[in-house]
Amino acid sequence: MPNHKINHNYKIFIVEDNELYAQVLKKQLVSDQFQVKVFYNGKDCIANLGENPHIITLDYTLPDMTGQEVLKQIQQKLPDTHVIVISAQENITTAIELMKSGAYDYIMKAPDTREKLSNIIKNIYKSDQLKNENILLKDAVKEKYNFRKLIKGNSREIDHVFDLMEKAIQTQISISVSGETGTGKELVAKGIHYNSKRSTKPFVAVNVSAIPETLVESELFGHEKGAFTGADFRKIGKFEQANSGTLFLDEIADLDIAIQAKLLRVIQEREVTRLGGSETIPLDVRIITATHKNLSNLVAEGQFRQDLYYRLLGLPIELPPLRERGNDIILLAKYFVDEFCKENEMEPKSISDEAKKMLLTYHFPGNIRELKAVMELACVMTNRDVIKPSHLNMNVDDSVQNLLANEKTLEEYNNEIIKHFLNKYNQNVRLVASKLGIGKSTIYRMLQKKTLVT
Repeated sequence: MPNHKINHNYKIFIVEDNELYAQVLKKQLVSDQFQVKVFYNGKDCIANLGENPHIITLDYTLPDMTGQEVLKQIQQKLPDTHVIVISAQENITTAIELMKSGAYDYIMKAPDTREKLSNIIKNIYKSDQLKNENILLKDAVKEKYNFRKLIKGNSREIDHVFDLMEKAIQTQISISVSGETGTGKELVAKGIHYNSKRSTKPFVAVNVSAIPETLVESELFGHEKGAFTGADFRKIGKFEQANSGTLFLDEIADLDIAIQAKLLRVIQEREVTRLGGSETIPLDVRIITATHKNLSNLVAEGQFRQDLYYRLLGLPIELPPLRERGNDIILLAKYFVDEFCKENEMEPKSISDEAKKMLLTYHFPGNIRELKAVMELACVMTNRDVIKPSHLNMNVDDSVQNLLANEKTLEEYNNEIIKHFLNKYNQNVRLVASKLGIGKSTIYRMLQKKTLVT
């Protein structure tokens, strides 16, 4: 078998009552580097099915059972095993019945049977190897996008996100992901897609804000050759590319109001027509959208269509900013340090307690993306195996300004400050009350009202 290495554990049973003929077949298959075992009757073959052969060659006329009877037993016990029936009689009706019953192939005993059988088995083997490779590839993709490994963290906030993702993968509902820039919205979308029933189908991501306004329609829906000046060829749009899979529309809030109407029609009709074309293409696409803006506010301001908003809302998943995830900051920082050192063949590095305190008190306006950049630079800046505060390039003075830029209510600011210190001091209410100069009852009252979720 040129260019194809045989797996010597690939097992074949030969069931043949003619001892000489059985040995001829065995010699051929052993020379093909397969593992071969011979049985001279049906009962012995059935008694040894626990060895899980990949292929069984079955003589139709046996001394104790008919080929049909043996085939039925094999299918009951090993439905994935390929059975090739070999017969001395050319009987089309029997061949058709056996193929209907699940036999892989039916061949006549003839001078070229040995070569014919060898070729059939090699083709089955190649097919099985491809299937196994595909299974391994799918498993690898699924493992890569196992969202509890993909998204690092064990805080209560991120556990809530995991719970929502679990619900999302069980249905085909649309998903709307919200959260500040750098919180990992595309990772959530990929985690849902690659763990859903659509995992083997395309995942197509589109950053709406990165496409020039004049090209958005063509990018999403495609166009025919000559549809407009410069359309020199047919273009398949993102909806068609994602057909049967998932379309991830990032920064959906930036979509022009005129295109919003066309997007709504495509979603409602579940079909798309390319620009300049007349053919309607049926669609089976799951849509996941993401934005760092407040869509409901944009609806109220007339900048986003209300009907489209409710079409896209589906299951909303809000990603918490990094500053609200407590000790996840340290967990992520250590992960980024370990990964950077491994990729750059550097000695492992630890993070000092002082550096950890600095990380926990910083506001991280750039969220996880900023933390990654900070930790990678720290690995470069330190000459030792410990990262200290002096190695962390963070504009701590701007942290308060970044906090105030969000324009929250005083109660919301109070909640955020208290949440931060509860996370920092492991939910020790007495210590936090002492640090902030407020009564314990104030914190307990906020917890009871559920305005404060730690």
